Amino acid sequence: MVSSQIEARGVRSQRVLEAMRKVERHRFIPPDGQAFAYRDSPVPIGQGQTISQPYIVACMTEMLEPQPSDRVLEIGTGSGYQTAVLAELVAEVCTVENVERLANRAKTILNQMDYKNICLSLGDGHQGWPEAAPFDKVIVTAAPAKLPKALLDQLKPGGRMIVPVGRWRQELMLIHHTPDGCQRERLMPVRFVPMVRRLNLD
Repeated sequence: MVSSQIEARGVRSQRVLEAMRKVERHRFIPPDGQAFAYRDSPVPIGQGQTISQPYIVACMTEMLEPQPSDRVLEIGTGSGYQTAVLAELVAEVCTVENVERLANRAKTILNQMDYKNICLSLGDGHQGWPEAAPFDKVIVTAAPAKLPKALLDQLKPGGRMIVPVGRWRQELMLIHHTPDGCQRERLMPVRFVPMVRRLNLD
């Protein structure tokens, strides 16, 4: 998967490639999707959500430029796969999920894998995690119709945010927090599940 789907498409960070090799994607996928665990596509994980295409996970992670000392806010824990990849690369991952069933499943899997640098909160991703802010980096794995101001406010000066934005036409955007304000760079068209308000689908 890593050599043919990720490295061959231009992901060059050796740290990201090693993290993608180490984290076993099938562990985050429900039993009925196991046959698709390492395919070049998203896979449903229940509750109307998906685990992202491996290339997109690697690409977004690389563009975030994760450093060993970073504290990262992740919006949209989902399966926990992106969370685990980040946990291999940074000091701490604070991740927010709005669907209780997914949050509980991800927490169980991540605990089984013995990650000690992940904090998981059940809440509305539009609000981020103000009590734990500020963050060196922010990664959003569902698409808000427009960029939530709360997430920008929780990004440290000099920080980076990667986020898909849009309702019908989505673009992956890289946000740089500079002394002159937040600069936005459009990267590529994407298709993510929409970022919605806090749900309880139990």
